[in-house]
Amino acid sequence: MDKFTTFTGVVAGVDRANIDTDAIIPKEYLKSIKRTGFGAALFSDWRYNNDGSDNPDFVLNKPEFKTAEVLIARNNFGCGSSREHAVWAVAQFGFKVVIAPSEGNIPAFADIFRSNCGKNGLLTIEMTAKQVDEIFQTLEKEPGVKATVDLENQKVTVHAAASDQEYRFDVDPVLKNKLVNGLDDIGLTLQYADDIAAYEATHG
Repeated sequence: MDKFTTFTGVVAGVDRANIDTDAIIPKEYLKSIKRTGFGAALFSDWRYNNDGSDNPDFVLNKPEFKTAEVLIARNNFGCGSSREHAVWAVAQFGFKVVIAPSEGNIPAFADIFRSNCGKNGLLTIEMTAKQVDEIFQTLEKEPGVKATVDLENQKVTVHAAASDQEYRFDVDPVLKNKLVNGLDDIGLTLQYADDIAAYEATHG
């Protein structure tokens, strides 16, 4: 997969908690086993009217968000079934990062969804509920606001009109290494190809 590099992109917010994988990509899109073409299906029940036309009230159909690369939502994002198609849909729309808050015993992301994101080069960032509230307030005042995501320094900077809003985040060091170096699970294993070959040579 591609290396995750520092970038600046538009932030889009879906202000809902407990967005499950069926909402992210409904089951009728799961027939395909190809890993392409799912971006148009992202949030399809909310994005499209019954006749297939765009729902103008849904955030991703608004002109200022059509090229968004940072998605922010509420807690427990990606709950429900373990379908990896949900991650494919988020990434293929163009998002590189998903931000959500943890609240008490309620996680920011469902475990399987978070794991699938890491395997597909999609960064999940956990923030506090207060921080996420602040970003949503900025989005309401400034639709189309941009943010810079710096994984190396574990920092998100929202470029609000009044002043930049900076947020630090934690990330698993193993995941960070994989994303920064563009390594999927196979690529990570191949880093030890010489050691594996040596072991096989002595244990054949």
